[in-house]
Amino acid sequence: MVSFDEAGEMLDTISDSLPFELYRELNGGIVLVPEFKYHPKSIENDLYILGEYHRSLDMGRYIVIYYGSFEKVFGNCSREQWYEELRKVLVHEVRHHNEGLAGYRDLEVYDEDQIAGYLASKVRQIKISDNT
Repeated sequence: MVSFDEAGEMLDTISDSLPFELYRELNGGIVLVPEFKYHPKSIENDLYILGEYHRSLDMGRYIVIYYGSFEKVFGNCSREQWYEELRKVLVHEVRHHNEGLAGYRDLEVYDEDQIAGYLASKVRQIKISDNT
C-alpha cells in the first residue's frame, strides 16, 4: 500500500519531471486530497474520479488528485503501478489545463466518450442479467 505522504512525494517527483511551461497560469497548483470521489454518473458506485482540473473566478486554475480514489482503485497495486497511474492522471489533468488555455475541448470530448462507453456497458450488463 502507498501512504498519503508517499503518494504526495510521487506527485512531486512526477510534476517536477514535466516541463515547467505546462503549468503556466495554474495558479492553484496541484492538490492531493485524502478523499475519494465517485463520478456523478457512476452506477453501483464503481466509477471513481481520480483527478480533476478546476478553473473558477474565485479559486483560479488548479488540479485535484483524490488519494482515496487511488486507494480504492489501486490499493493492492505495487508502488511502481501507483507511480505510473499517478503520472497518467496528472498528465491527463495538465492536458485539460493546457487545452483550456488554448480553447480546445478534445480531451473533454474524449472523457465524455469514455463515460458513454461505461454507461453503455452497464446497460448491456443489466440487459444480460435481466434475461437470465
